[in-house]
Amino acid sequence: MLMKVVIWGSRGSLPASMRSETVRYKIYRAIEAARGHDLKSKQDIEQFIDTQLPFSVRGGYGTNTSCVEIRDGEEYIIFDSGSGIRDFGNYVMQTGNIPATFHIIMSHVHWDHICGFPFFIPAYIQGNRVNFYGFHDNMEQVFTNQQEPPCFPVPLRFMQAEKRFTQLELAKEYDIAGFRVRGIEQNHPQTSYGYSFEKDGKKIVYSTDSEHKENSNDEDYPFVDFFRDADLLIFDTQYSLMDAIHVKEDWGHSSNMIAVELAVRAGVKHLCMYHSEHTYSDATIDKMLRETKRYASIYDDSYRLRISHAFDGMEIEV
Repeated sequence: MLMKVVIWGSRGSLPASMRSETVRYKIYRAIEAARGHDLKSKQDIEQFIDTQLPFSVRGGYGTNTSCVEIRDGEEYIIFDSGSGIRDFGNYVMQTGNIPATFHIIMSHVHWDHICGFPFFIPAYIQGNRVNFYGFHDNMEQVFTNQQEPPCFPVPLRFMQAEKRFTQLELAKEYDIAGFRVRGIEQNHPQTSYGYSFEKDGKKIVYSTDSEHKENSNDEDYPFVDFFRDADLLIFDTQYSLMDAIHVKEDWGHSSNMIAVELAVRAGVKHLCMYHSEHTYSDATIDKMLRETKRYASIYDDSYRLRISHAFDGMEIEV
């Protein structure tokens, strides 16, 4: 049975903006590309958009920070509560599936991963249940603090949904909404954690805000085993290899090249590049995706690794 993963937010560090000149540039590129094409019907126009325009022109990679949903069953599973959780909450309200249970799995509690929760409408509705899971012992305090004056007008305790915070332990496995869940400690300031979710022979790994250094080449590097045979690996590729190694070393993020190497070594089926730099334009991310696919063919041309880049609204069947 297929399950679905939905990307509600994929930017790193800070939400990105969509400026008017960016929209104008996209329109210009589209009109320029349309010269000489016979676009008389709606079908002609749609086919032209889908086949002749790069994704950075016909769409965009989005503006929200980290939030990913696993859609499987009646209960909701969400990784992180960055600004993307606002859009997710609006979607839930539109579907009318209330009351509901939400399982929010936290990689860590840096601001870009928690900032959307005060705007998560289902948390204001009595009868809903919101279960937080994470390895940090200050998780509840951090969520409380961000909604205290003078930071926000509505305290966490005023949100009507039932809320529960569960601190996880690395040595244990957990059952969350029918998934077998394991965690791994990651190299990031104040530490972050990656997650493996397994169910019905399918494996999804969420590994963001994680820096991989020289020891990633070791045969017994633990992340290779943690990623092993994943159907989908969502991986932090915020920076280019040059930036990750030289300019922004020890900032706690990884690169597209390291993502490919670890994914191939682990036998991953689908690598989804994630946590994109908020200053990168859509065209820059397009280029980064092309370079990543090219590197994958050079690194191991016998291994068919599917590679995509996350964008707001993206749906992936697993």
